[in-house]
Amino acid sequence: MTQNHEKTIKRPLEGIRVIGLEQYMAGPYCTMLLADAGAEVIKIERPQYGDPRRSMPPFVEKDGNKKAAGFMSYNRNKKSLALDLSQVEGQTIFKDLANKSDIIVENLRPGSMKKIGLSYEDLKEENPKLIWALISGFGQLKGFKGPYADRPAFDIVAEAMSGIMNLVGFEDKPPSWTIYGMADIYTGMVTSYGIMQALLMRQQTGRGQIVDSAMFDNMLSLNESMVTLYSTARQSPKRGVPKNLFPRGAFKTKDGYIALNVPDNRIWGRLCEAMGREDLKDDDRSIGGAERAINAEFLQPIIEKWLSNLTRDKAVRYLNKAGVPTGPVYNAEDVFTDPQVKAREMLMKIDDPEVGEFEFCRTPIHLSETPQLPDQPAPNLGGDTASILMDILGFDQGSIKILEEKKVIGIS
Repeated sequence: MTQNHEKTIKRPLEGIRVIGLEQYMAGPYCTMLLADAGAEVIKIERPQYGDPRRSMPPFVEKDGNKKAAGFMSYNRNKKSLALDLSQVEGQTIFKDLANKSDIIVENLRPGSMKKIGLSYEDLKEENPKLIWALISGFGQLKGFKGPYADRPAFDIVAEAMSGIMNLVGFEDKPPSWTIYGMADIYTGMVTSYGIMQALLMRQQTGRGQIVDSAMFDNMLSLNESMVTLYSTARQSPKRGVPKNLFPRGAFKTKDGYIALNVPDNRIWGRLCEAMGREDLKDDDRSIGGAERAINAEFLQPIIEKWLSNLTRDKAVRYLNKAGVPTGPVYNAEDVFTDPQVKAREMLMKIDDPEVGEFEFCRTPIHLSETPQLPDQPAPNLGGDTASILMDILGFDQGSIKILEEKKVIGIS
C-alpha cells in the first residue's frame, strides 16, 4: 500500500456526527464503538458533575490527577460538552447542535428529553435525517411499549428477567449474575448494529428514524437456546449439568482449570482415546449425551483423575491436537500475556497526558481496508465545550464567557 493511498483511506463513519446523551455503560459503550469507527462523538454531560462513572472506582492517580478507569475505558475518542439542559439557553444549544448532527444516542431515564421538549418527535421536523437511538430497560417505541416501559433498569435486572440468571450457577445454589455490565455492553453492541441499519436506510430514503433498543429484549435474544427449547419441547432448562450433554464445564488440572465441551459422540470418542479409555465409547453409561449427563458423577472423577497428572497448558495442547476443542480458564494476568491476544492487538494502548498509558479492549472487529483505530483518551469534563460551540455553532468567545458565568456550560 502506497503512502498516498493510505492518506485517502478513512474510517467507516468519518464525517458522521453523534451526540451522546449518555451515562454509565450502555450508551457510552455504543458511542465508543461509533467513535472507534471514525464518527465524531460529542458527549453531553452535566456541568460540574458529568457522567456518574467519572466518580466510580477503580481510579488511577498520578501527580495529583485522579480518573475513573471505567470512564476512561468506554469514553475514548470522544469530545465532552458540559451543558445544562435544565436551562433554556442549554436547550437551545442542544437543539441547534442536534440540527447539525446525524445521530443521537440516549440512555437517560425514559421520558427525560420529552419533558423538556427535546425528544425525537420534537426535533425530527427540523432535521428529518436525524437518527435517534433510544436505549432503555424495556423499550420506548410507540406501538411496542409494554407495561414496564417506564421502569428504570440496570444490567442485572435484564439478566434476571431474560432467564439468563436462572441458568447461571449450580442446581443447589441461588441464581447468579454473569459478569458485571454484560447486559450494558451487549446492548451497546446491538444498538450500534441498529444504528448501522438506520444509516443504510437513510441512504435509500433520505430520512432518519428511531432505533429502539431494550436491554430486556437484547438479553432475551441472547438466551435464544432457552426460548427454542421451551417453544419446541416445553422444557425449561435449569442450572447445573445439562440434561443432554456431558462433559461441559471447567475441569481441574495439576495447576489450573480447562474448559471442556463435548457436544457429540465424535468428540467424546476423541476424548476417550486421549485419556486411554476407549472402553468408555461403548459403555452403556456414556454411549450418548443423555447417558453421559445422567452418569456425570461416574464420569467426572475419571476425567479429573486423568487431568490431575497434566498441567493446564499441556492438557490444552494435547487435547486440541487430539481434536477436542479445549481452552484454559484464564485470569486477567493470563489474558494480558496471551500471544493470541497480542497477535490480534485486542489490548490497545491509550495514553492519557494526566495519568499515563493504560491498555483497554479494542473494538473486536478488524476491517482489512481501514487504518488502525483512533486512540485518543477519554475527555476531561467540558474539555471540548468551547471548541464545539465555536467551530460547529459559530459562538464567539464573549458569548461563551457569558454562558459559562451563567453556568449554562462548563469549561475545563
